[in-house]
Amino acid sequence: MPQVNVTIAGKAYRMACGEGEEAHLEELARLYDEKIGEMRQAFGEIGDMRLHVMAALMVADEVSELKRRVARLENELAATQGDAGAADQRLSEIEDRAAEALVAAAERIEGVARSLIPAPVG
Repeated sequence: MPQVNVTIAGKAYRMACGEGEEAHLEELARLYDEKIGEMRQAFGEIGDMRLHVMAALMVADEVSELKRRVARLENELAATQGDAGAADQRLSEIEDRAAEALVAAAERIEGVARSLIPAPVG
C-alpha cells in the first residue's frame, strides 16, 4: 500500500492510501493545512487542537453546503429532464396529429382528382 508524507500545521505525517491516490491525499492535506492557516490568522494561537477542530468544522460546513447545492441542482436537472420528456411527448403527439391530417388531406385530394377524371364512355 502506497504511503505519502504530508505536512499539516507544521507537523509531518506519514499516511497510507490506495494505489494511485497519492497526489489526491497530498492535495487534501494541503487544503486542510491552508484551512488551519486561515483559522490561525483569524484567531491567533489558540492551541493546535482547537485550530484543528475549527478547521475540521469549517471543512465539514463547506461539504454540507456543497451537498445541499448538489441536491438542489440534481432536483433542478430532474425537473428539467421531466419537462423535456413532457415536451418530447407533446411533440410526438403533435407529429402524430399532423401525419393524420396529411393522410386525410391526401385522401381528399385523391378523391377530388378522381372526380375530375372523366368516366370512360362505353
